[in-house]
Amino acid sequence: MEMVKLILNVEAQGDFYPGYPIIKRGIYYCCRMISSQYGSEFTNGHYEKIKKAISIWICVHPPKYRENTITRYTIQEENLIGNVSEKREHYDLMTAVMVCLGNSGDDQYAGLLKLLDVLLSTEIKPDAKKKILQDDFDIKMTQELESEVLLMCNLSKGIEEKGIKEGKKEGIREGILSSIQNLMESMGWSAEQAMAALKIPEPEQSQYVSGLKK
Repeated sequence: MEMVKLILNVEAQGDFYPGYPIIKRGIYYCCRMISSQYGSEFTNGHYEKIKKAISIWICVHPPKYRENTITRYTIQEENLIGNVSEKREHYDLMTAVMVCLGNSGDDQYAGLLKLLDVLLSTEIKPDAKKKILQDDFDIKMTQELESEVLLMCNLSKGIEEKGIKEGKKEGIREGILSSIQNLMESMGWSAEQAMAALKIPEPEQSQYVSGLKK
């Protein structure tokens, strides 16, 4: 039996629109996991030792059209001229998976999607979660599993709180950007003059300049 060699990254994401496409971040993580193998998994051009990288993103609050879906993004072989076949293990080096949770009103709300939704729900109490796991998934509760359920409850709460915190930060940033733009338009000032008038610390000014260029 051949051993499967891969590097796995799993992320829980509360905000589906953090200012960039989540899938691009997932693919970036795969690239980073591959490049970071140099010096640890392989050296001196031994690229045959590269392990496959898989990045799985569990999106807790996706938009309606993405609810209850699991989508995989991979590298595929495509013959443009001629007909050849390379060993899949030579190019199948990264996979990004988007797991978008939903609600019980969907026919696809079953299996893994339902299990993850129950575990990461901030509305279902721990005791109710344990009952669903026992009744719907035949998972018998042991002391170890009960502690894992509580851990998942804390994780889901943390995801929710992080999303709220990031939302507030983004709102503040957008408000500052709007103030800078208003001063530039009404007073004819440069971005630097507007930021100086608003007393924005110099180390923070670059992030607003990049935002003004979008």
